[in-house]
Amino acid sequence: MIVLSVNAGSSSLKFQAYDMPEENVLISGVFERIGMKESFYTIKINGEKIKKEVELKNHESALEILMEELIDNQIVESLDEIKAIGHRIAQGGPYFDKTEEMTEENIKKVRELSALAPLHNPAAIKGIKAAKAVVPNALQAGAFDTAFHQTIEEENYLYPVPYEWCEKYNVRKYGFHGTSHKYVAYRMNEILGRYNTKLITCHIGNGASISAIKEGICINTSMGLTPNSGLMMGSRCGDMDPTVVTYMTKQLECTAEEMDEILNKQSGLLGISGISSDSRDIEDGMKIGNPRCNLAQKMFTNRIIDYIAKYYVELGGCDAIVFTAGIGENSIHTRREVIDGLAALGVKIDEEANECRGVERLITTEDSAIPCYIIPTNEELMIARDTYMLYQEKEKEKELIENEII
Repeated sequence: MIVLSVNAGSSSLKFQAYDMPEENVLISGVFERIGMKESFYTIKINGEKIKKEVELKNHESALEILMEELIDNQIVESLDEIKAIGHRIAQGGPYFDKTEEMTEENIKKVRELSALAPLHNPAAIKGIKAAKAVVPNALQAGAFDTAFHQTIEEENYLYPVPYEWCEKYNVRKYGFHGTSHKYVAYRMNEILGRYNTKLITCHIGNGASISAIKEGICINTSMGLTPNSGLMMGSRCGDMDPTVVTYMTKQLECTAEEMDEILNKQSGLLGISGISSDSRDIEDGMKIGNPRCNLAQKMFTNRIIDYIAKYYVELGGCDAIVFTAGIGENSIHTRREVIDGLAALGVKIDEEANECRGVERLITTEDSAIPCYIIPTNEELMIARDTYMLYQEKEKEKELIENEII
């Protein structure tokens, strides 16, 4: 059966179509500049990448074009062959601990949570609404970035603020990148050949988070109420003294919204280096001796090391550390610095093995106390898997109802 994975942004829509349960990718691509001038889309099929310039008025028009491409490229003969569409949704709050059907009631809950994810949740709703209009017979499923972290215990997800803040305003840790952490943890367990494991998964990209996972269950994660928590990132500050916010708001005479903009888009690697939020630019700056690039990189890796060490203690040991996402998969230098910083835990890098990008590989020596792996993430596949499972459950429910068993 055909399952679509969709990731809708405010002006973009990424997609992959899978033949499930075989998990074969049939077509993939992205629509960009939706609702703007000079909009276009690219598709990749049979190893060929094609770019087409076209007017994209809204997300619905993008999905209509996608359906045309599926038929024109003989992926499907009829849209009824698309049985389910899984939508990536950033914030599921306390409501969703797994992939769920996007009924009107559930869409309403996603909309209520938009204050916690103002850029992402409204865009996801646009994608869901558009998909319902274009492919009305398909199951519409929501795969939440926060769902995987709903297993975290209260003592780890609460903040030491008035308890009523959580009760009345949903102020608590939710975590993000859950689909990625779930995927690489599952793959790591496959490699180890067992599931009674203690893993530390490091999703290190422009946005970054680290999770502690025990026997496939997340027990802690670095991101919090919003993605601007935990690690230092490309342009996000991560953890810091909260009084800095009130102090600098007064000093700069800025609004809360302006301060939020500074902490999310002008801080992190960009704020310290003064040149870029891109890790590759930071490494280039280091090569020519830029002291602020050196400082930014050291701060960045120090915080990764801090969280790995914290979760090592919290888990009571560790069976494997995983590096994934843009920097984790591709930055030889960052992985080396992090692993060198874990020498006190007996972790030893294999320099030759680490000289790689974007491949699945063990990058520590045989006598390393903890093996470290690169595992390229695949959030789209994880969304497709969960959506397929939900579809199977719904079909079984229908069968039971039809047979008057329930």
